[in-house]
Amino acid sequence: MTLKVTDLAIARGGVPVLEGLSFSLEAGNALILRGPNGIGKTTLLRTLAGLQPPLVGQIEGAEDQIAYASHSDGLKPTLTVVENLNFWASVFGTRDIQHALDAFALNELADRHAGNLSAGQKRRLGLARMLVTGRPIWMLDEPTVSLDRHAVEMFADAVRAHLGQGGSALIATHIDLGLDGEVLDVGPNKAKPKPFDDFDGGFL
Repeated sequence: MTLKVTDLAIARGGVPVLEGLSFSLEAGNALILRGPNGIGKTTLLRTLAGLQPPLVGQIEGAEDQIAYASHSDGLKPTLTVVENLNFWASVFGTRDIQHALDAFALNELADRHAGNLSAGQKRRLGLARMLVTGRPIWMLDEPTVSLDRHAVEMFADAVRAHLGQGGSALIATHIDLGLDGEVLDVGPNKAKPKPFDDFDGGFL
């Protein structure tokens, strides 16, 4: 499944923030979204996920294909870890949650209420939701917030597994996840994907 974006312009609160965006995201690939705070990365992800309309431009290949993880963990605090995952699996018409528990080391927390989890544990559970959606295109907004180094590695491994199964991912992050692919720079100049190797250091 290929996501194709052509001449996209988007706005936040009625104010245009990005325009002239054209890129594609192929199956099996990751694209890292890079840009300064306030430039419109979250607005772009929300637009691609269908949560708000673009000003102009075309988005092809997105309908019923995208799972979006925002800054919020999307958890019900009165439900346990297992109950939260089962809830999201039912929303997306899937059933198996064991692979999500395994991928983010949540088995020992399975019966704990989400409201009693630490910030990092909540984030792991929030990210585990992506694995039960069955959607091929993942969009994630700063997914590593509150995660320790080991949990970041869990997340990167989950993304690699998803890509290996023919999925794709668009990730807004300043962390080097060690993924192969390209960077989509949405700075002051028109967005243009570049190889990861064009950027030095541990932070994009």
